[in-house]
Formats: sequence, C-alpha cells, structure tokens
Amino acid sequence: MKGMEMLRRSSVFAAEVMEAFDRSPTDKELVSQSKVLCRDYIHSRLHQAGIGWSKPEHGSGGTLAEVSSVLLWLGDELEYLRPNVYRNVARQLNITIASESIVSDAFLAVAAEIFSTGVTWGKIVSLYAVAGALAVDCVRLGHPAMVHTIVDCMGEFVRKSLVSWLKRRGGWADITKCVVNTDPSFQSHWLVAAACACGHYLKAVVFYLLREK
Repeated sequence: MKGMEMLRRSSVFAAEVMEAFDRSPTDKELVSQSKVLCRDYIHSRLHQAGIGWSKPEHGSGGTLAEVSSVLLWLGDELEYLRPNVYRNVARQLNITIASESIVSDAFLAVAAEIFSTGVTWGKIVSLYAVAGALAVDCVRLGHPAMVHTIVDCMGEFVRKSLVSWLKRRGGWADITKCVVNTDPSFQSHWLVAAACACGHYLKAVVFYLLREK
C-alpha cells in the first residue's frame, strides 16, 4: 500500500511538473521549437515548389504539429495575399547565396527590420515565409546546405528577439488562436495583420538594399 501511495504521489507530482512546463516553456525549448517549425515550413515550401527533399528527421509532433499546421496555413494566406513578395527573395535582396555569411547576414538584417516596431504573429508568419522562400532559392540554385544555415538563423533570432514575447503568451501554441476564433472580425484582423506584415517585409528589403555594404 505504501508503495502504491508513493507511486500515486510521484505520478501526481510528474503531472503537475509537466503542466507547469507546458504553461511556461523554457527559452531553450522555444528556440528548439522555432527551428523544428522552420524545418517543417521549409519542407512544405520545397514540396510545393516540386523540389525533392527528404522529410526532416525530427519533425513536429503533438501540440507542436498543430502549431506547424496553423503556421503553414497562415503562411499560405499571407503568400496568397502578395504572391510576388515571397518569391525570388535572394534576387530581391540582391545577394549571392553561395556564401553562408551573406545568407545569414541578409536573413538576420531583414528579420531585425521586420520586428523593428514590435512583435505580432503576422510578422512572425512573415519571417517564416521569408525563410521558406529563401530556402527554395538556395536549393534551386544548388546550395541545399544553406537550408541548415537559415534554420539556425531562425533559432538565433528567436533566442535574441522573440523568446520573451513568446513566453508572455505561453509559447508557440498561442498562434492557434489565430484560426480557432470563429468571430468574423477576428479573421478580418488577421488579414489586416498579414497585409501589414507584407508591408514590413517590403520595407525590410528596401532597408537591406540601401544600407551600407
């Protein structure tokens, strides 16, 4: 009986720890999850582009799989609104993708400019759309190794600039509220946010092109 009671208490404690863990994800986990989501997003975009690419070994699962699905759906909506904005990103930025440092610097510079006036889910979706489009460019032009560079850059930017914002919202699962709300005005809000994200991305491209080389 005593052993059963200890087991019960241990199980209750473990459940409480996991519940607290779910409410307050660690910085490290948020960064790791951002990279898994980025791999999923890139894989989806490469598949859409008809480029053969193996499924990421460590794909999303559980709640993160739902987040990934929502992120991809919102990305589809965003790219549908402005189809030319999220294509040929490397050419828009006027960069050579043969250099890892150039790809990293360009991605991080655009990311910093997109979020220069604050963080929204629309801007986060926009950044993932940039990552996906840039990855397509890299693979098409014969530099598939740059995909890993883009994923690492996403993790680095999230760690430095987005972790605090994500923690205040309980983690990545908060993005699912963008699609589960049935209020028509909420959908209008998302479309407005997406349009604004497009605008921020375009300004970021201009900023990158005009900055001192």
